[in-house]
Amino acid sequence: MFPPASQHHLPPSGHKPSAVVKQTPIIQFAFFMIGAVLLVYSLRVLDDILLPLLFSGVFTLLLLPVCRWLELRGMPRVLAIIVCLLLVIALLAGIILGFGSQLAQFKNEIPKLQVKLTQFFNETQEWAHLKFGYEPMSIDDLKESTVKALKKSGGTYLGTTLNTTTAVLGNLAQVLIYVFCFLYYRDHLRQFMFRFVAPDKRTSVLHTVDNIQTVVQAYISGLFKVIIIVSVLNGIGLVALGVKFAIFFAIFASVLAVIPYIGIMIGATIPAIITLVETGSVVQAALVIGVFVVVQFLEGNFITPMITGSQVSINPLAAILALILGGELWGTPGMILSIPLMAVIKVVLDASKVTEPWGFLLGDTAEGEDSTKPETKQPNGIQKLWHRMLGKAA
Repeated sequence: MFPPASQHHLPPSGHKPSAVVKQTPIIQFAFFMIGAVLLVYSLRVLDDILLPLLFSGVFTLLLLPVCRWLELRGMPRVLAIIVCLLLVIALLAGIILGFGSQLAQFKNEIPKLQVKLTQFFNETQEWAHLKFGYEPMSIDDLKESTVKALKKSGGTYLGTTLNTTTAVLGNLAQVLIYVFCFLYYRDHLRQFMFRFVAPDKRTSVLHTVDNIQTVVQAYISGLFKVIIIVSVLNGIGLVALGVKFAIFFAIFASVLAVIPYIGIMIGATIPAIITLVETGSVVQAALVIGVFVVVQFLEGNFITPMITGSQVSINPLAAILALILGGELWGTPGMILSIPLMAVIKVVLDASKVTEPWGFLLGDTAEGEDSTKPETKQPNGIQKLWHRMLGKAA
């Protein structure tokens, strides 16, 4: 009455049973989340190894055109790489010496600032005593409490400073060594990469690598342009207000602006405090902060989108999330690397049809607009003006 067990569920003649096991979406999502958690944990644990490598990769992409240009002029590769590294070291040394000379001049003003700070402290206490009945503290008591606090935590601060300095110097040496190796063995690394790629797909891989190099170079060059423009705007505002060391503070705040949000706060606070101590005017100090706020508004809404944002093609939401994730993962270095890394990820996602929708999600909305629309063919008058001011083709 029943067929033999061997005849149950027999596939039709000429067909083999399928061995593919399909997982439910919930299980796939669970595996994806587990993989994401393990990836984030690995990135966090290996930060001492990954951060120098990532910075080395960025510097390698920047120095690669210079190194190739020197090699085309007949210079041996080793010598060309050494020249490139010496240029980087000379640039860093020039920046340090420039800031050092300004700091030396600023150091000569510290005794005067101490006297004025003491006077301002006493006047503030008298005002608080008359207004709110606050019991004033003598300057000797303040010094004594400050000395006690420094004695208690001075060893910790000293140890932290020494460790930080040692780590920075060690990482800088690692970066220089890695950059030398990346530039010297770049052909070997390319052949290694090609061993994982089929011959018919190597052209598309080369195109993707060239796009990554172009994006990183465009971002860094655009960042330098932003720093220069913001320095000029900050300097004009501070000089107009008569702030001491206006040029130094203008450049200092512009360089710190590389670190979003935090950098501009530090860059604006120090000159505002010095102006408050020098003039005793809260309004003058508020005007100094106002200069930085206005310049920051222009930088965030007009300058950076016209220079860096258009070249990297990352939408503001993706950029903000990248900054937050980079800061949570690696701190300040992560915030600095977050935008170029996000741009590289977008290029990689755009290279495959499977992941292209995710690249579109990270990209600017202008990329998805219909180019046949009349309003998207040409920039408007304001955009043309900004393009001319920033040295871009309108």
